[in-house]
Amino acid sequence: MTKEAGIIGYGAYIPIYRIKAQEIARMWGNNNGHVPIMEKAVAGIDEDLVTIAVEAAKYAIRRAKIDPREIGAVYVGTESKPYAVKPSGTIVAEAIGATPLVVTADFEFACKAGTEAFHACMDHVLAGRMKYAMAIGADTAQGRPGDQLEYTAASGGAAFIFTKKSDKTLAYCEGAVSFVTDTPDFWRRAHEHYPMHAERFTGKPAYFHHIVSSVKTLMETTGLRPSDFKYAVFHQPNAKFPVKVAKMLGFTLDQIKPGLLSPEIGNCYAGSSLVGFAATLDVANPDDRILLASYGSGAGSDAFSFVVQDTILEKRNPIPSVRSLISERKYIDYSMYVKFRGKIRA
Repeated sequence: MTKEAGIIGYGAYIPIYRIKAQEIARMWGNNNGHVPIMEKAVAGIDEDLVTIAVEAAKYAIRRAKIDPREIGAVYVGTESKPYAVKPSGTIVAEAIGATPLVVTADFEFACKAGTEAFHACMDHVLAGRMKYAMAIGADTAQGRPGDQLEYTAASGGAAFIFTKKSDKTLAYCEGAVSFVTDTPDFWRRAHEHYPMHAERFTGKPAYFHHIVSSVKTLMETTGLRPSDFKYAVFHQPNAKFPVKVAKMLGFTLDQIKPGLLSPEIGNCYAGSSLVGFAATLDVANPDDRILLASYGSGAGSDAFSFVVQDTILEKRNPIPSVRSLISERKYIDYSMYVKFRGKIRA
């Protein structure tokens, strides 16, 4: 039996609507013009976490060319569920045709909820419990009006279908590490609409400490070095953090460029690193090695080493690439953004 789990299909979805960061700055009197990104993706008035997850999942199934009834688990990682009490996983599983003989659950670990689901899916298929397992990371992230998060908190997601490594898988995982501590850099209590964050505390002791620790541990356990990777994908809360952490770990801008999407679509929270990973798979070649390092407030980081296989070349078309999804955009102003996101409450 193979000791490695592989990815047989993946897909991403990014809503078509965009709001420019300068439009948000104009609304709140930020006249100095300093904004953290160019623009961000905004879920439409008829979109939510579930619709985003379903679209990404359908693309993953089409790319995998499998019967969805063979999927044994559908795990949805998110922090923006449409229901406080009702799983999103059951709705997604029903919509893609995976029910009724399927395990579903919603995973929560802030922005690394999607990669948390990676671990469960890989364990399931390697244990022989099921043939295929799907992990989804998606969000319609929330940001308090006027808060720094409003510039970057965006919408989007990606889905990945895992199975045992074979000549049909397009990439396989050769190592995985999870590094977790109780670091309260970001939180939202019950009944609150918007999250709180600890300003600069979210940087050094939270994001950077956890990602550096997970990636260094992964490289120590696998014997790999930054130069062994063709590409690297880091969680993208903004445009600066992934570039800085890459340099701290010895990676170059060329290695992270394909998956660096935050300036264009913002921070998709649980979908952030996964959409970047999907964008990297869109351009990767057989035998390329990809580092994936997520981050979730609260706090933790999952680090993975994936090796691309020959099948990647025949599984790209006609499924839309991440770049093609980004290129399809319609700009909205702040008033329409407020309407779409339901920011006016009685």
